[in-house]
Amino acid sequence: MAQKAIIAETGPYGGIELKRNYQRYFAIALIIAIVFHVGGLGSYMLIEWLTEEDEPVMMVRLLKYSELGPPPSVADEAAPAVAVSGPQVKPTIGIPVPVPDAEVSPEQTIASQTELSQIGPAVGEGTGGGTQITGDIKIDESVEKEILSDGPPADFVAYEQEPTAVKQVQPKYPDIALRAELEGTVYLKVWVTKEGKVKKAVILKSDAEVFNQAAQDAAMQWVFTPALQQKKPVDVWVAIPFRFRLKDAQK
Repeated sequence: MAQKAIIAETGPYGGIELKRNYQRYFAIALIIAIVFHVGGLGSYMLIEWLTEEDEPVMMVRLLKYSELGPPPSVADEAAPAVAVSGPQVKPTIGIPVPVPDAEVSPEQTIASQTELSQIGPAVGEGTGGGTQITGDIKIDESVEKEILSDGPPADFVAYEQEPTAVKQVQPKYPDIALRAELEGTVYLKVWVTKEGKVKKAVILKSDAEVFNQAAQDAAMQWVFTPALQQKKPVDVWVAIPFRFRLKDAQK
């Protein structure tokens, strides 16, 4: 009976009443949130303003080009002398001591230019003080050719006619490789001179080091027709492979 009396006095309250009061409650909540945010931000800015220290203000003056003074001189000027403090010592001056006349020989004289020229050979007529070599000077032709040689050719030399081997020497099979039944190939590049002779043999690739010396010894005995460039012989490098096979050694 009491509950029915309260409802009768206040009236019914449900979803319709909540929708009706929604806008008013939302506006009140938004105003309260704005007040809190504005109050917090204002308090922070007030504290920062009160605790802010006065910073020095730097004044900058802009000068015109006409207000500038003359540029410094570019001439070399001596640096100012630096005064060095120290004890001032009076310089000592030697006092000449007279020599008695008895100590000087009255017969001592200075030789004239004529007397000096008669003592030794004239300037430009001497032997120079070195060892004089008489006879004809002979120079070893092999040494002369070695000095006048231009050195090894470039890795690639253009030529019109390639060198051709006219004498080929097969390498001797090394005994240690034969007993061990080793086989392999040695690739050499040989320096063929203008005369067609091999002057140098360089190892390019080798399957076994035991074959290197035998291949080089054989290559040094090869003879070629020289390479020609504009109908003139030139030095070139030639590649030669030496193959060591057991079947060839057993023949």
